[in-house]
Amino acid sequence: MKKLIDLISEEVTEAFVREGYDAKYGRVTLSNRPDLCEYQCNGAMAAAKEYHCAPFQISEKVAAALGDSRLFSMAESVKPGFLNLKLSEEYLAAYLEQMAADQGRFGCSRAEKPKTIMVDYGGANVAKPLHVGHLRSAIIGESVKRIGKFMGHHMIGDVHLGDWGLQMGLIIVELKERQPMLAYFDEGYQGEYPKEPPFTIAQLEEIYPTASGKSKEDPVFKEAAMEATLQLQQGRRGYRALLKHILDVSVEDLKKNYANLNVSFELWKGESDSQPYIADMVEQMKARGHAYVSEGALVVDVKEETDTKEIPPCMILKSDGAALYDTTDLATLIWRMQDYDPDEIIYLADKRQELHFIQVFRCARKTGLVKPDTELKFLGFGTMNGRDGKPFKTRDGGVMRLQYLVEEINEEMYKKIAENHVVEESEGRETARTVALAAIKYGDLSNQASKDYVFDIERFTSFEGNTGPYILYTIVRMKSILSKYFEQHALPADARLLPAATESEKSLMLELSRFNGVMESAYEESAPHKICAYMYDLANDFNHFYHETKIMAQEDAAVQAGYIRMLMLCKGILEVCIDVLGFSAPDKM
Repeated sequence: MKKLIDLISEEVTEAFVREGYDAKYGRVTLSNRPDLCEYQCNGAMAAAKEYHCAPFQISEKVAAALGDSRLFSMAESVKPGFLNLKLSEEYLAAYLEQMAADQGRFGCSRAEKPKTIMVDYGGANVAKPLHVGHLRSAIIGESVKRIGKFMGHHMIGDVHLGDWGLQMGLIIVELKERQPMLAYFDEGYQGEYPKEPPFTIAQLEEIYPTASGKSKEDPVFKEAAMEATLQLQQGRRGYRALLKHILDVSVEDLKKNYANLNVSFELWKGESDSQPYIADMVEQMKARGHAYVSEGALVVDVKEETDTKEIPPCMILKSDGAALYDTTDLATLIWRMQDYDPDEIIYLADKRQELHFIQVFRCARKTGLVKPDTELKFLGFGTMNGRDGKPFKTRDGGVMRLQYLVEEINEEMYKKIAENHVVEESEGRETARTVALAAIKYGDLSNQASKDYVFDIERFTSFEGNTGPYILYTIVRMKSILSKYFEQHALPADARLLPAATESEKSLMLELSRFNGVMESAYEESAPHKICAYMYDLANDFNHFYHETKIMAQEDAAVQAGYIRMLMLCKGILEVCIDVLGFSAPDKM
């Protein structure tokens, strides 16, 4: 279904052409003066230079040509040459009827040529609990994936676990000190290794920080960990078996924690999955003359003549032969291309990692790891800060576990619900979890991803203002009205949205008509915040209409049925929006 703004632009463009002007001048935009009009066209201002006349002469002709258009209730020329437009209430109602008939998509077309798009997000490290630093990647990545899927693309989310760096060596050495007799440390052992891991998730989460602390104080311990990391990467059998145990225990726990955020992945791959591809990749880079040794390390030059700042070479191997993030990211591209041949890969990470991705993307293209038309996109996000403006911490200054943050907001939400309503505790807590997740996700996603933002629990859990709970409260209000209506009536078979009779009704209808354009824009720009802004405007317009309109007390059955049709459309659109952002609405609050 065509976007309304495109239909309006086509109508205005035809009028320009009929009057002898170039079609390029007919582009229409939303009005920047909504007190004067709903849409505007400034093409006459630009056309005046080409046609050597006053802009007003052109806008007058075009306005006259639009005088009998069924699209507009007003097409007015305003000096010095603006074209102010108001949409016909009848045409707008008919457009919304088409949207309403398109159940579940509401006028938003699927991609004509669906792409295969991989989203690399999550980024959790094994053997460590998720902390607040993982929140943005998970939330933004999940919404980007869901938006792409809604638009008709084949989306593949990969958690891309950190399971191949120094932390693995640290865990192995610490475990060896504690349990040196385990078969994993006997290089001569040829038997089967135990199926049960030699640790629980709780023990594993204690082992890593202990080992990390030791490595900072004891250079011998750190050297042993680096050696263990290298041996793991080179394929030492016992260490690979330990890695499998670490992954099994960690992934099971991570899945539970990600599920609490309504985040899921199609692939649970890690850096270690790139290992089989590294040796051949390195040899090919050498053989083709791309890679060379610099100060003992193997590197590939990736600077370009147009660079305005220094872009260092991409390091493929350290001087001791160990792999780095660059190495595993490049080797990961090999299996992704072989197994999935994606049209596009989107990487979610802290925006401070931009240089790393510039190096990796350029190296991948230079060395032919990806096809020329494969799009590699880095979506860098800003920092989640506390109310003091500094990175979010616990009260004692540590990095907060994500589990504890979610529990804290769940509890805060339950208190607010219990204060306002008498509810059964089990029902109240379930509702609180639903609303708390909306508070967390909307609080994050309503900000442009690249910008830092303040995570303010008090504001995010408010039922007023630009918050998740406010959006859900609006949806629940619609559910309540619809429930009351359908308890008393059956919707007539000929029920239709009627032309708007008031300004608040038309404002709501105009906002509803923008849905497909917003979804397209959010997908094309990987910008979930645009959906949040749209939901907030739509919720405000609905509540304004609700407070000015007697819906249930309306005596004219046809008018009331029209209101109900519009509420159903509004609720449906908001529910699609919250679903692609990764949360849902309760039936009551």
